[in-house]
Amino acid sequence: MYDVLVVGGGPAGLNAALVSGRQRRRVLLVDSGKPRNAPAAEMHMFLSRDGFSPAELRKLGREELSAYPGVELVEDAVTSLVPTDGGFEATLSGGATHRVRKVVLATGQVDLTDGVEGLAERFGRGVYHCPFCHGWETRGKTLAVLGRELPQVMLALYVRDRFSDDVVVCTDGHPVPEQAADKLAAAGIEVRETPLSRIEGEEDALRLVFADGEVVERQAVYHRAPTRQHSALAEQLGCTLLPDGCVRVDEFQRTSVAGVYAAGDTARMEALPDAVTFVIAGAADGARAAVWIDQELFREDAGLGG
Repeated sequence: MYDVLVVGGGPAGLNAALVSGRQRRRVLLVDSGKPRNAPAAEMHMFLSRDGFSPAELRKLGREELSAYPGVELVEDAVTSLVPTDGGFEATLSGGATHRVRKVVLATGQVDLTDGVEGLAERFGRGVYHCPFCHGWETRGKTLAVLGRELPQVMLALYVRDRFSDDVVVCTDGHPVPEQAADKLAAAGIEVRETPLSRIEGEEDALRLVFADGEVVERQAVYHRAPTRQHSALAEQLGCTLLPDGCVRVDEFQRTSVAGVYAAGDTARMEALPDAVTFVIAGAADGARAAVWIDQELFREDAGLGG
């Protein structure tokens, strides 16, 4: 019987396992090796690691876990979690089963980038989702913003204000939202409603090819892609999901299912309008979940109640 099962080995999962291991908990960390930020060469806004490689961070995190004998790392995927007396039974894709007392879901999200040819291959390397994560690197460059929903289009106003005087909005065959049209015009932001056929080229030399044959050259593109949960485990367990697909958690990272916590961009509090998907925020979520799981286990073992 493991004290804690951590599903997912990104910053949230690694930090949850680290904190739990330091409290001498028996931890099983299961990682499928498919992180959301795998395409990105750099991460930012992580104190002491600004500009660091996300892959290197995961490598170092795994190495740090080896100092704690109670933490076991398995490269696999959890395919099912079934509530049992005193915890859960986890089944892995390889067929192994494990009994665990508490669960941290840190499985992350998947960006759905298959809407335009060439977009997926350049996501994280010329096409970016977040001006906080990549804005500094795109300052002064020619930019495009892809999207037709109001938050996507309004992103153009933000990057125009903070990072570039040359911004184009591409709505891929849809009219620009009425609420944004006047503001975009006032800011001098060009709007192209022609369908986008494909994206070509490399970072700093991208070519947006439209259905009418016209080509617009840009140095970087912003696109807030829709997302889905990387794993179906939260839904399988009956955790409450928010309209954007995130798992609803409280201030302790607890889900609506007893004994199940969630951390990183898998989850957010309902009171927040959007998830903050910074790497450092994910790591903080993982630490928070581990602290309160440890306290819950302590209270249970000491007979102190909830």
